[in-house]
Amino acid sequence: MSQMNVPTATEFPRIAPVGIAGLLVSFADRLSEPANRAALALRAAIEAEGMDGIEEVATSLTSTFIRFDPLHLDHASLTAQIQALLDSQDWTRADLPQGRRHFRIPCVFGTDLAPQFDEAAAAAGLSAEAAIESLTTARPRVLTIGFAPGQPYTGQLDPAWDIPRQTALTPRVPEGALVVAIRQLIIFSAPTQTGWRHIGQTAFRCFRPEAEEPFALRPGDEISLRAISPAELERIRAEDRSGQGGADVEVIR
Repeated sequence: MSQMNVPTATEFPRIAPVGIAGLLVSFADRLSEPANRAALALRAAIEAEGMDGIEEVATSLTSTFIRFDPLHLDHASLTAQIQALLDSQDWTRADLPQGRRHFRIPCVFGTDLAPQFDEAAAAAGLSAEAAIESLTTARPRVLTIGFAPGQPYTGQLDPAWDIPRQTALTPRVPEGALVVAIRQLIIFSAPTQTGWRHIGQTAFRCFRPEAEEPFALRPGDEISLRAISPAELERIRAEDRSGQGGADVEVIR
């Protein structure tokens, strides 16, 4: 009996079935800017194509997931369509989707509001001042939404921030907590426990169930942080009813 040719880990992009009604297109087995760019660009292209039978397209850090109606499509025919699309260009160099936005978010670094800032800065080999400079001059992209409703994984930061998760969990961080690990930043959309270090605190609400668009951020959006004092954060919380947390927003293109 002949054996099937199984793709190796270096053969990307790779298409694989997921259950009876899904396909997963993977561009890498670890996070990188080109792989995430490819996943976002492919999602936008599939949505623009308006292929019959496709019910949902979503992205993870390095993959694009396609859910289809098995009464109208099968794995083989959809795989052929997606493969033709993949062959049409180098997706790791594709333009990012249009309509992306840049959010400038006020953030308190350190103090008792974000008690693991000094520990994280030391792990990155940076002084407190250099850490704030690094974080406030960065402009990480929303790589994916996950773990909790509306919660963004953003990156990638400077290689100095390739610090590991904690070996133990912090029992609880509040909504709006800024945490860091493995060159990524997350703003928590709800109070939760975490193994990521709590380095900043914002009033930004990533999940707004009362809003027409409950998820404030979308994959492909970009964020930057503005250092503020605890007093300014309290003022923002007292005055802001929108959930923006004092953030300024502009459309990138």
